[in-house]
Amino acid sequence: MKERERIRQQLIADPGVVATIVTAVREQVPAYAALDDGRLHEVRAIAAWALDRLLHLWATDSALTPADVRRFRGIAAARAADGRPVQAVLRAYRVAATVMTDEVAAATPPPGAPDAFALARMALTTLDTLSEEMATAYTAAGDDLTADRGRSLRLLLDDLIAGRHASIGALTDRAARLGGQLPDPYCLLVAESADADGAGVTPEAAGELLAALGGPGGGRTPLATVRGPRAVLLLPAASGRAAPRVVGERGLRGCAISGESLDRVAVAYRLAADALDAAPAHAHRPGRLLTDGDAQVLALLGGRPATTPEQIGRLILGPLVQPGRHHLMEALTTYLDTGSANAAARRLGLHPQSLRYRLRRIGDLTARDPRDPWQRLTLDIARTIAP
Repeated sequence: MKERERIRQQLIADPGVVATIVTAVREQVPAYAALDDGRLHEVRAIAAWALDRLLHLWATDSALTPADVRRFRGIAAARAADGRPVQAVLRAYRVAATVMTDEVAAATPPPGAPDAFALARMALTTLDTLSEEMATAYTAAGDDLTADRGRSLRLLLDDLIAGRHASIGALTDRAARLGGQLPDPYCLLVAESADADGAGVTPEAAGELLAALGGPGGGRTPLATVRGPRAVLLLPAASGRAAPRVVGERGLRGCAISGESLDRVAVAYRLAADALDAAPAHAHRPGRLLTDGDAQVLALLGGRPATTPEQIGRLILGPLVQPGRHHLMEALTTYLDTGSANAAARRLGLHPQSLRYRLRRIGDLTARDPRDPWQRLTLDIARTIAP
């Protein structure tokens, strides 16, 4: 037993052992390969605890305690909630056990044959118990989540916007178990009270907003949750087109992001939330939501650029940079430089009505009125920084 305890102390004191376990798990179990830093921190903590417990069982020739079993069952329930497949979780433990036995065998001096056999017996017995207990807990947690479909869908969106998921595939499977399908392409809408002193959006109000906006989506399931005082909705892209009208009718204002991929919903949420935090009051024109372009400009002005100048230019200027529309881009640039339609018309040798027609055409193509102070600013920034 003294030799086993010596090796246990040696391995526990070496942080490289846990790092080796986590690296092996990520290399051999695809569901763990795409985990973000926050989830990897959790994996490292679980790996360190499991390594300590398993080596203790070996060193003391003992078995899992009821407290150990409860903790492993809790881990399984958490994985059911975040959609990581139970097969992947159990495989991760098998990989970790293999690395542990390799590290024990590489200890100096290595264990004798009886101790090595005891380690193998303990690992097999423990993994057998874990497989049964964790699979049972995973199934039970999954059944509980499915039974309350509304709550489960809210939790799914909470995990999406917080980045708490192993992969989009896992979340897609989780949505399918709930009888749903994640919207793709999507519109992420974050809405709040238009009154600066107004109360936050309640879950009931968020549900009503979802009902008004979550119409036919080709089988895709709209989702809604509440984060602080704001409602967050994940809608099929087509449903998002009615958002400005519906949001305005309910005394709300918001930001709608539609240009991010499904694996970047957390990025889209952060962009929208930061935009609502930073946007001046005059940016919230009645009947209009802040969009990807507004959010990216606000991030740039706040010193937190989230994309390239080229992408900001595409988001704001859009069709104006296409061939055949040079005259519209020239009209916009001259209007921004001179500050008035009459002055711009004189510089370009146009009748003022012709210049105003071009400004209306620019507004139609970009959904941005150059005469509106906030939208004029976004257009000016885009034409300045875009190549």
